[in-house]
Amino acid sequence: MIEPAESSDVPAPPAAPGPKASRYARPLELLTIAAVIGADQLTKALVRRTLDLNDHVPVIPGFLDITHVQNTGAAFGLLNAADFPFKALLMIGIAGIALVAIAAYATQLGFHERLARFGLSLILGGAFGNLIDRAFAGHVVDFVDVYWGSAHFWAFNVADAAITIGAILVLLDMIGLGRQHASHSV
Repeated sequence: MIEPAESSDVPAPPAAPGPKASRYARPLELLTIAAVIGADQLTKALVRRTLDLNDHVPVIPGFLDITHVQNTGAAFGLLNAADFPFKALLMIGIAGIALVAIAAYATQLGFHERLARFGLSLILGGAFGNLIDRAFAGHVVDFVDVYWGSAHFWAFNVADAAITIGAILVLLDMIGLGRQHASHSV
């Protein structure tokens, strides 16, 4: 008969790193952030270089134009018409605080929350892209002009689109869509 080995005779196998081992950004998330910033800054540079302020080029007549506008306010043109001392610094400060809060939240997500992590990567990339504009130019370049007749949606850019898509993905994750559920054995 074979006797069981003493627990001290057999070394324990090394613990495998679990999903919580690395709570910070993974390469795909960093690549997503960099890609959004790069695409955003490239498209804005092209618009600045090819279109004068308030000029437009029809893409789909009656629906979509590329229009060079400057947004000194917040999202959706909020505070764009307002003029007060230190407005640019206030907008940069608010954006900076939002970035820190979003990044802190992202570090709390588990590895299995991939949809939320990807969504937050899009949000961070977009927020950084717009913050770069605010810090260096005092305004954000917007250029995608969607309209129907005389009704215009707010002009936006690649960063704004990434932020919007990212927010939708985070919301979908919060309501449970996109999560893989492990089967529970009885």
